[in-house]
Amino acid sequence: MLFNSVEFIFIFLPLTLILFYIFSGTRQLIVLIFASLFFYGFWNPIYVILLLVSIGFNYTIGKSILFFHQDIKKQLVLSFGIALNLILLGYYKYANFFIDNINIVFSTNFFLEQIILPIAISFFTFQQISYLVDTYKNRVCFHTFLKYCLFVIFFPQLIAGPIVQQKYVMDQYNDKRFGAFVLSSFTIGIALFIVGLAKKVLIADNLGIYANLLFDDASQLQYISFFYAWVGSISFSLQLYFDFSGYSDMALGLAMLFGIKLPVNFYSPYKALSIIDFWRRWHMTLSDFLKNYLYIPLGGNKEGKAKHVRNIFIVMLLGGLWHGAGWGFIIWGGLHAVYIVINHFFRYIYQNMKWQFNEKIIFKLFAFTLTFICVVISWVFFRAEKLEHASHILKSMFAFNGITVPKVLIDKVPILKDSGFIDHAKVGDTWLGIIQNEYLLFLIPVFFACIMLPSSMSFFGWLKEKNNSITFQPNFLYGVISSLMLFASILYIVAKASSDFLYYQF
Repeated sequence: MLFNSVEFIFIFLPLTLILFYIFSGTRQLIVLIFASLFFYGFWNPIYVILLLVSIGFNYTIGKSILFFHQDIKKQLVLSFGIALNLILLGYYKYANFFIDNINIVFSTNFFLEQIILPIAISFFTFQQISYLVDTYKNRVCFHTFLKYCLFVIFFPQLIAGPIVQQKYVMDQYNDKRFGAFVLSSFTIGIALFIVGLAKKVLIADNLGIYANLLFDDASQLQYISFFYAWVGSISFSLQLYFDFSGYSDMALGLAMLFGIKLPVNFYSPYKALSIIDFWRRWHMTLSDFLKNYLYIPLGGNKEGKAKHVRNIFIVMLLGGLWHGAGWGFIIWGGLHAVYIVINHFFRYIYQNMKWQFNEKIIFKLFAFTLTFICVVISWVFFRAEKLEHASHILKSMFAFNGITVPKVLIDKVPILKDSGFIDHAKVGDTWLGIIQNEYLLFLIPVFFACIMLPSSMSFFGWLKEKNNSITFQPNFLYGVISSLMLFASILYIVAKASSDFLYYQF
């Protein structure tokens, strides 16, 4: 079931809210658990069994860790629990990928039936691994089996995050005020859900139309012009942001309807002035997980520069592999590892300079532009179905196929015509390729809104941005704006079939 579907908005959500607030105490937990299982099973009921088995196994492992007093036994149980979780994830997500690559490398003919990936397996696996590690380190507060179930399968965050560590929610479940109706939380929840819905259906889905044009052409190795490659790649970059950011806003908003506050997952990542800053803003709960449960245990930056670089590559390559079983994801992770290492290198040089210029506007503009371009280039590998397709797009982005510009520009600047490197758009085509020029009237405002407007997290009071005096205060004006956004989004959903969120595939 999709957040952006009629059945969810008008049937599932209202019924769940009514039942939740009719009951109290333990019954409210049961309502949310059964609602979440129905929500998950709506996609494929058979995998509800897999989810329940995973929950029962990890809860038992957690209790077993607490049962033993000797560290060696605790470590063995923890290792066993993590290993089984990774084996399960590896089988469903990577078995076909590894078999295919073994056949290519060794010219073998091993065959494995195509395995259907259970939705959300990456998210609930990482979430439960974090629970086991926290249990081993005595960082888990008291909870019952029902509360553990809700921690894993709470439907707003079950499918595509945020990846919730137990410290964010267990105290809320144990609070005596849990389940009480709070008008302020409910109001914020509705408004945040509407903002996320509008991001998804009004912005991301329309950006996706033009992003898909580029990658579909690349899959057929058709000619791609310079500007077409960049416009399509930027369109996907913005589509992915508004799609996943919209989902995260909707998840936090839905949780607030039940009085639960989930962790922030996005904080205006395209405003970042460095790749390191980007990863502090993009998919923050995944970054937090990788940092706390992989990067720091590996030694972080405490064991010399060589091991620091090694740890960065391990974390980013595994982060790329987590997103999907494909070489494009691995290269995407490796590329970001290279970016981060270079970023650390220049930070080291910069800190040893006698003069600094980080407050200069020109420096900030250069840093923003370079960071954004590097991110856009990396997304090409993330989106392309094959490395050949990614290479085809990147050649055009770096002008290996020349540059096409409007004919009127060549007529006014003759030197362009004489260069032999720049050509004009042919009849029936545009300088943007098959993308119409009018699309820029949509793309450019969306881009500037992304980098200029305050993030929803600052607007709704989760985080504070510098020089941002605009915050959400329920009033008539915001009510009218929210109603119009909801009305427009519902019209769009009814007129067109609901589309999956991009991160559902992970």
